[in-house]
Amino acid sequence: MFRKVFGKTKQEANPLPTLHKLNETLEMLEKKEKLLGKKAAAEVEKAKQFTQAKNRNSAIKCLKRKKLYEQQIEQLGNFQLRIHDQMIMLESANATTETVDALRSGTAVMKAMNKTTNIDDLEKTMDEINDQTESMKQIQEALSAPVGAAADFDEDELEAELEELEEAELEEELIQPATTAPATSVSVNVPVGRQPTKPAPQRVNREEDELAALQAEMAL
Repeated sequence: MFRKVFGKTKQEANPLPTLHKLNETLEMLEKKEKLLGKKAAAEVEKAKQFTQAKNRNSAIKCLKRKKLYEQQIEQLGNFQLRIHDQMIMLESANATTETVDALRSGTAVMKAMNKTTNIDDLEKTMDEINDQTESMKQIQEALSAPVGAAADFDEDELEAELEELEEAELEEELIQPATTAPATSVSVNVPVGRQPTKPAPQRVNREEDELAALQAEMAL
């Protein structure tokens, strides 16, 4: 059954023309239904007029025609339901067909990819990559190794010398704040309009020196 359904060509299995035709038929039935509804309503209005005119037979005939129109409307409604059901089935079948075609395409591509990829070749390629990576590491280690005079340096000795320099720098930082006193600035408020007077320099009095010398001699 599936071979009959999915084994056809796309032109034979394409439901789009059929769906278009069903949609046109559905629109036609809806128009006829509306027209019959108007006719039935018109017969009701006629029956009312005949009833007011006391024409009972003509009113009954109008009601009979209304019944016939209503029967046709009901029949058209059943036709529309059948068309809707057919359209839903075709749309579902179309979705199923598209899904199967997509799965087939995906499977075919996966088969082609698996044919071009061999597990032995993949393992060989991974081994080559690992070998090249290891070789590159060895080359980098050889290039970064010290040569010449740098190779004779004692790393422990260099570390000890560096620690001595750091300790000396730390001691210098601790001693410096104690030896240097911060300069304090004293602000003097001078009244406006007055200039500060300079203090008179201390004069060296020669007489005071001589008096001091005389007192020293008398003490002898």
